Amino acid sequence: MIIGYLGKNSQFRFFCRLARGLPPAGAVRKATRRQGGYHPPMFSYRHAFHAGNHADVLKHTVLIAVLRHMVQKDAALTVFDTHAGAGLYRLDGDYAQTSAEAAEGFLKLVAAKPAEPFAPLLQDYLDLVAGFNKQGSHKVYPGSPFIIHQVIRERDRDKLKLFEIHPTDTKTLTANIAQLEAGRQIAILREDGFEGIKKFLPPPSRRALVFCDPSYELKTDYGRTVVMVADALQRFVTGTYAVWYPIIPRPEAHDLPKKLKTLANRAGKSWLGVTLTIKSSKLLQDDAGEVIRPGLPASGMFIINPPHTLKVGLQKAMPQLVELLKQDANATFTVESGG
Repeated sequence: MIIGYLGKNSQFRFFCRLARGLPPAGAVRKATRRQGGYHPPMFSYRHAFHAGNHADVLKHTVLIAVLRHMVQKDAALTVFDTHAGAGLYRLDGDYAQTSAEAAEGFLKLVAAKPAEPFAPLLQDYLDLVAGFNKQGSHKVYPGSPFIIHQVIRERDRDKLKLFEIHPTDTKTLTANIAQLEAGRQIAILREDGFEGIKKFLPPPSRRALVFCDPSYELKTDYGRTVVMVADALQRFVTGTYAVWYPIIPRPEAHDLPKKLKTLANRAGKSWLGVTLTIKSSKLLQDDAGEVIRPGLPASGMFIINPPHTLKVGLQKAMPQLVELLKQDANATFTVESGG
């Protein structure tokens, strides 16, 4: 249902168009129709291929949980999204159907009939995404900009700053966000989020969430993520930092959460790490001897200065998530914390 947008006619029309299969008015869609991988050449990445996959389920479940806790305080909050993307995606569009990753993530979760009710964090995630669709429909999937805005939109004092450097995604993001008529609550910056965030820390309110989920299509993204968090902690040690990362057979991916944990410990700050694995990462062969790549088998979220309620919530949600999304016997999860 599109409850909550009736207060602004343009927002209502916006989501009605999406639910009917129409693009948002003014949205620019010039992306080359080619399947994006997790490590293709620069600027070929398109999150539209991966929208709603198991990594998004984990990423956005955690993001919503963190935000829900942070908006309980009256003080103003600034949220920074360092890699915003296009902001909104259609799961029945060419990109999503080419990869069909949502079928093993969000759509699989929606279709599931768990033995017990969904854990509160998962139910909150499913309810929020449902708000972008007609009842019974699951065509529209919100990216992090729209998820964040949905949580903070009733609080005029809160601000959202979106960084996106890809020219096509920036244009689409700008057109999508314009439909919300959010005014000065949302700012879009066509800048490198790794560097652009520096000038905003610390924010005037001294309360902020930095959400960082690069594509990691370039090996340097891993190192730049660590450098960004290290610099941000020096500027604003009390901020909350949430970093998503893929878990793949690559040293940089393996080392990233370890380096973030070291940064948190050196700063004397609490931290939480959660991972979701849905299948093995081993390469397989088909009957013709061709190599079958497994795609993304797992991902994680690392949060510095997490809400104290997050660990308990994830401990309830993650076993259920593994059970519902697993593709083989290697499916598992971890939740650890410290500081």
